[in-house]
Amino acid sequence: MSGEQKNKAKVEQAKGKIKEVAGRTVGNERMEAEGRGEQMKGDARQAKEKAKDVFKR
Repeated sequence: MSGEQKNKAKVEQAKGKIKEVAGRTVGNERMEAEGRGEQMKGDARQAKEKAKDVFKR
């Protein structure tokens, strides 16, 4: 399950980055902000999974 969550975090980060860049390209500040938000969610999920791995050892 942990591997699945890590992959989900990476996908969220990538989607967020794409959305942020697309928003910046077309001048849509809302889309850009949503993209940054998705990236932060992915970062938080990844940090949570890393913490779980540390405590498993």
